[in-house]
Amino acid sequence: MLVAVVGATAVGKSDLGVDLALAVGGEVINADSMQLYAGMDIGTAKLTPAERRGVPHHLLDVWHVTKTASVAEYQHLANAVVADIERRGKVPVLVGGSGLYVRAALGDLEFPGTDEEIREQLEAELAADGTAPLYARLSAADPAAAAAILPTNGRRIVRALEVIELSGRPFSATMPGYDPSIRAVQIGLRVDRAELDRRIDIRVDRMWAAGFEGEVRELAGRGLRDGKTASRALGYQQMLRHLDGDWSLEQAREETARATRRFARRQESWFRRDPRVSWLAPDADLLNRALSLLS
Repeated sequence: MLVAVVGATAVGKSDLGVDLALAVGGEVINADSMQLYAGMDIGTAKLTPAERRGVPHHLLDVWHVTKTASVAEYQHLANAVVADIERRGKVPVLVGGSGLYVRAALGDLEFPGTDEEIREQLEAELAADGTAPLYARLSAADPAAAAAILPTNGRRIVRALEVIELSGRPFSATMPGYDPSIRAVQIGLRVDRAELDRRIDIRVDRMWAAGFEGEVRELAGRGLRDGKTASRALGYQQMLRHLDGDWSLEQAREETARATRRFARRQESWFRRDPRVSWLAPDADLLNRALSLLS
């Protein structure tokens, strides 16, 4: 059996994942797309080794910041890790808020092929005109896919349009359903909107206090700006604008908090659509209530 802890950013998924792993003899598998990148620690709220409390954590720090993220590659990695954990008699505990990555680890996804010529043309349009015209095109061609993709996520918009043109089918037809091939218990954490916004503001303040600017400076020296995925991550994109002189440090902080709140709404919407998720509020009895779902 696989246990998945899901929900919006800043609701406490990482801590519950460690608590559950300690309680059931498990090991944690990361399902946060940005925590796969080495060095992206403060901005992704990656648990420190001490905070992991001796629980093995898998699929952290496996990609360089210049690598473009790939859900298909992640699925391959996750499948191998799940098999290894189960072979050793342990319980895989999947933790993260990246919806497609969670779904990739839970079961089979269809990954259509690629066409370099189509992709290059779409990326040229993206570079020239930004995301708005491409997102409008996607909304007209496949409203369901557009509803599941952020209007600012150029990489995913390009991919969706590439699949539509390549296959002649809606991109949403390739998106995951709710019938995983892996037996899993999904535990969702949620709080009311005001509390979530408060937690996000606290997280962003902690990022700034923990030296986030220095982290981004260091990663910029390692090619962060060249990473099509990593450079657009929440906080990193905004801090790069500051380092480039476009925004003040306070503007970058405010924009990070604002963008994170918008992203959290999308996460909530994504996971709420999954009827298999059992929702819990993070309170003093959270671990016991989560364990009761596993029996």
